[in-house]
Amino acid sequence: MVALRAPEISKSHPQPSADETALAELGYKQEFHREFTPLEVSGLAFSYAGVVPSIVSVLFYAIPNGGPFAMVWGWAVACPFIMCIGLTMAELASAAPTSGGLYYWTYSLASPRCRNFLSWIVGYSNTIEMIAGVASVNWACAIQITAAITVTSSDQAYAATNQQLYGIYAAVLLSQAVLVSFGTKVLARLQRLFTLVNVLLCFIIIIALPIATPSDYRNTARFALGDFTNLIGWPSGFAFILSLMAPLSAIGGYDAAVHMSEEASNAATAIPWAIISSIALSAVLGWGINITLAFCMGTDVSSILNSPTGQPMAQILYNSLGQKKALALWWLIIVAEYMMGSTYLLVGSRQTFAFARDGALPFSRYLYRINRYTETPVNTVWFDTICALAIGLLAFVSTEAINAAFTINVTSSYVAYILPITTRFAFKNDFKPGPFYLGKLSFPVAVIAVVWMVFVILVFFFPATPQTTIQGMNYTVVVLGASMFLAISWYYCPVYGGVHWYTGPIYNFTPAIGGEDGHRDEDSMSEKGQGVSIRAVDL
Repeated sequence: MVALRAPEISKSHPQPSADETALAELGYKQEFHREFTPLEVSGLAFSYAGVVPSIVSVLFYAIPNGGPFAMVWGWAVACPFIMCIGLTMAELASAAPTSGGLYYWTYSLASPRCRNFLSWIVGYSNTIEMIAGVASVNWACAIQITAAITVTSSDQAYAATNQQLYGIYAAVLLSQAVLVSFGTKVLARLQRLFTLVNVLLCFIIIIALPIATPSDYRNTARFALGDFTNLIGWPSGFAFILSLMAPLSAIGGYDAAVHMSEEASNAATAIPWAIISSIALSAVLGWGINITLAFCMGTDVSSILNSPTGQPMAQILYNSLGQKKALALWWLIIVAEYMMGSTYLLVGSRQTFAFARDGALPFSRYLYRINRYTETPVNTVWFDTICALAIGLLAFVSTEAINAAFTINVTSSYVAYILPITTRFAFKNDFKPGPFYLGKLSFPVAVIAVVWMVFVILVFFFPATPQTTIQGMNYTVVVLGASMFLAISWYYCPVYGGVHWYTGPIYNFTPAIGGEDGHRDEDSMSEKGQGVSIRAVDL
């Protein structure tokens, strides 16, 4: 394993701050500027969820599997379980706020016999999740742009080719890469704008849509809250379970704030509250939007699902607002989707940087670098961009292939969440909680979270219809299995595999009492807060 050269530490702060000292106790030197305030990191987590753009992208899960009933009550059922996941993640983030996050926690809490392997699997699952998320959000953005063109056309007959879609997708992604390459201070201030746009968009839909919707499309409370429309053919109970994929896909990325830990002030407190507040706000506003749509979508659910625009949300807005107003609101949704994609790329680049810092990725020598001008990890921004561009090429294979690559964003993230939560309780360790701690509720909340995530992963493996073909099959299990197989194969590869050189996090800022090999013998999360002296280690 090659030795990695780290950038210089804290040029502007000769005396380490409390955040820098806490990070040093976890084994790392301060390499970013901590420009994100607690409010901005909460805004980043909320923008990452992107309530309205996410609902636009996932309505096709709920509408055919229960209609308005599934839209309203599916969201209400899923959100408490989502909050349980967020609470367990918040506890871990408070105890060890580092950009590596999940794989660092797994290594620190697991048994020495298996912690290298488990940390490796979590790290790769998390990295795959991030890059697939970037691809998924930006592909959705490209589709929404073509939907806007369709709404503009007089007969709504425009249909984009795969070449046109990919061209739009690539242009969106490359422009985001340029934006995300800016300095931390610029990116932190942008989160204020992103949050404002997302919140305003939620209230515009919740308030304006009921006012503008013609009486022909206004639904009664009985229909909006109680009509179960099954257009797929699964038994109604299981159809409702499949509809839960909508809120589960919409409210995700609970670790987004975690990967910004080394750029946030008061991270041990700000990060957990960013996780919880973003989930809570997304849950409330998202439920309000779904209720609004259920009351304003009309009774012809099938025509909305099969809209010529290819987007159920676009058809609902068109029916309620007319062409011009619907188009104006739709472009605002596209802007919010673009902002969401930028946030995905920002967060993903920090996860990739952290994993490369610990030498686990191919080309880590080149990925673990800070740009001297922006003082941000520009190399990992463009690495994630190139990987996302490659994923987009699956559109030329088949629709099912690229959809499977996108759904792995959820399933792979849940694999990455389950392991650190489980290792905390499954192995003997002296876990020391941070400022955010659930106390006696920690274990039962963690059990609920893990059981729910295992259940959800299985649900995401099912095909959309009970009668399916090879072409229409859900290939999520294949893509997830293939990615895990490659990660495991890379780990156990003879001579060159990670089993021969990956030994967990490489600490580049260690206690003076520690060893000289760049690794710590004791449990890092257990040592936090002992007030040890610090000295730098040049790698």
